[in-house]
Amino acid sequence: QGQLVESGGGLVQPGGSLRLSCTGSRFFFSNYRMTWYRQAPGKERLLVAYISGTGTSTDYAEVVKGRFSISRDNAEKTVYLQMNSLKPEDTAMYYCNAVLERGLGVSAYWGQGTQVTVSS
Repeated sequence: QGQLVESGGGLVQPGGSLRLSCTGSRFFFSNYRMTWYRQAPGKERLLVAYISGTGTSTDYAEVVKGRFSISRDNAEKTVYLQMNSLKPEDTAMYYCNAVLERGLGVSAYWGQGTQVTVSS
Protein backbone atom coordinates (compact mmCIF):
# COMPACT_ATOMS: atom_id res chain seq x y z
CA GLN A 1 0.00 0.00 0.00
CA GLY A 2 1.24 3.45 -0.87
CA GLN A 3 2.12 6.08 1.67
CA LEU A 4 2.61 9.84 1.96
CA VAL A 5 4.78 11.39 4.65
CA GLU A 6 4.84 15.14 5.29
CA SER A 7 7.58 17.09 7.02
CA GLY A 8 8.78 20.63 7.49
CA GLY A 9 6.12 22.08 9.74
CA GLY A 10 6.91 24.04 12.87
CA LEU A 11 6.66 27.34 14.69
CA VAL A 12 7.54 30.48 12.75
CA GLN A 13 7.11 34.20 13.36
CA PRO A 14 4.78 36.29 11.20
CA GLY A 15 6.52 37.24 7.99
CA GLY A 16 8.69 34.17 8.11
CA SER A 17 8.98 31.21 5.75
CA LEU A 18 8.64 27.46 5.87
CA ARG A 19 9.04 24.73 3.28
CA LEU A 20 6.83 21.68 3.59
CA SER A 21 7.73 18.40 1.94
CA CYS A 22 5.60 15.37 1.16
CA THR A 23 7.26 12.17 -0.01
CA GLY A 24 5.37 9.29 -1.57
CA SER A 25 6.31 5.65 -1.58
CA ARG A 26 5.07 2.41 -3.10
CA PHE A 27 3.01 4.02 -5.86
CA PHE A 28 3.67 5.57 -9.25
CA PHE A 29 4.09 9.15 -8.02
CA SER A 30 4.12 10.94 -11.38
CA ASN A 31 0.65 9.57 -12.21
CA TYR A 32 -0.86 11.50 -9.34
CA ARG A 33 -1.99 15.09 -8.95
CA MET A 34 -0.65 16.37 -5.66
CA THR A 35 -2.57 18.75 -3.44
CA TRP A 36 -1.86 20.51 -0.17
CA TYR A 37 -4.82 21.09 2.13
CA ARG A 38 -4.96 22.74 5.51
CA GLN A 39 -7.38 22.68 8.38
CA ALA A 40 -7.44 24.87 11.45
CA PRO A 41 -9.43 23.97 14.57
CA GLY A 42 -13.10 24.77 14.09
CA LYS A 43 -12.65 25.61 10.42
CA GLU A 44 -13.36 23.77 7.19
CA ARG A 45 -10.59 22.14 5.24
CA LEU A 46 -9.10 24.44 2.62
CA LEU A 47 -7.46 23.42 -0.65
CA VAL A 48 -4.22 25.41 -0.52
CA ALA A 49 -2.51 24.44 -3.77
CA TYR A 50 -2.29 21.64 -6.29
CA ILE A 51 0.09 20.55 -9.02
CA SER A 52 -0.50 18.16 -11.90
CA GLY A 53 1.43 14.94 -12.32
CA THR A 54 3.76 16.45 -14.89
CA GLY A 55 4.13 19.64 -12.89
CA THR A 56 2.90 21.80 -15.75
CA SER A 57 -0.32 22.91 -14.09
CA THR A 58 -0.73 24.54 -10.69
CA ASP A 59 -3.36 26.51 -8.86
CA TYR A 60 -3.70 28.20 -5.48
CA ALA A 61 -6.29 29.37 -3.03
CA GLU A 62 -6.77 33.12 -3.25
CA VAL A 63 -5.62 33.59 0.34
CA VAL A 64 -2.15 32.22 -0.44
CA LYS A 65 -1.58 33.44 -4.00
CA GLY A 66 1.66 35.34 -4.31
CA ARG A 67 2.97 33.95 -1.01
CA PHE A 68 2.99 30.16 -1.47
CA SER A 69 4.53 28.10 -4.25
CA ILE A 70 3.99 24.41 -5.00
CA SER A 71 6.50 22.29 -6.89
CA ARG A 72 7.38 18.64 -7.33
CA ASP A 73 10.34 16.40 -8.06
CA ASN A 74 9.03 13.18 -9.56
CA ALA A 75 12.43 11.53 -9.44
CA GLU A 76 12.45 12.07 -5.66
CA LYS A 77 8.70 11.35 -5.38
CA THR A 78 8.34 14.56 -3.42
CA VAL A 79 6.06 17.58 -3.58
CA TYR A 80 6.96 20.84 -1.86
CA LEU A 81 5.06 23.82 -0.55
CA GLN A 82 7.19 26.92 -0.12
CA MET A 83 5.39 29.30 2.21
CA ASN A 84 6.59 32.89 2.46
CA SER A 85 5.26 35.97 4.25
CA LEU A 86 3.43 33.74 6.67
CA LYS A 87 0.53 35.15 8.65
CA PRO A 88 -1.07 33.97 11.90
CA GLU A 89 -4.13 32.92 9.88
CA ASP A 90 -1.95 30.40 8.04
CA THR A 91 -1.75 28.41 11.27
CA ALA A 92 -3.22 24.97 10.61
CA MET A 93 -2.49 21.31 10.12
CA TYR A 94 -1.27 20.88 6.56
CA TYR A 95 -2.07 17.66 4.71
CA CYS A 96 -0.70 16.20 1.53
CA ASN A 97 -3.06 14.41 -0.86
CA ALA A 98 -2.41 12.36 -3.99
CA VAL A 99 -5.18 11.71 -6.54
CA LEU A 100 -4.77 9.40 -9.50
CA GLU A 101 -4.63 11.46 -12.67
CA ARG A 102 -3.80 8.80 -15.27
CA GLY A 103 -3.10 5.10 -15.53
CA LEU A 104 -4.18 2.45 -13.07
CA GLY A 105 -3.78 2.48 -9.32
CA VAL A 106 -5.30 3.34 -5.99
CA SER A 107 -7.50 6.40 -6.39
CA ALA A 108 -6.11 8.54 -3.57
CA TYR A 109 -3.69 8.75 -0.66
CA TRP A 110 -3.48 11.06 2.34
CA GLY A 111 -0.59 11.96 4.57
CA GLN A 112 -0.78 12.24 8.34
CA GLY A 113 -0.32 16.01 8.38
CA THR A 114 2.27 18.45 9.64
CA GLN A 115 1.49 21.34 11.99
CA VAL A 116 2.30 24.90 11.00
CA THR A 117 2.02 27.56 13.68
CA VAL A 118 2.59 31.23 12.89
CA SER A 119 2.96 33.25 16.05
CA SER A 120 5.18 35.83 17.68
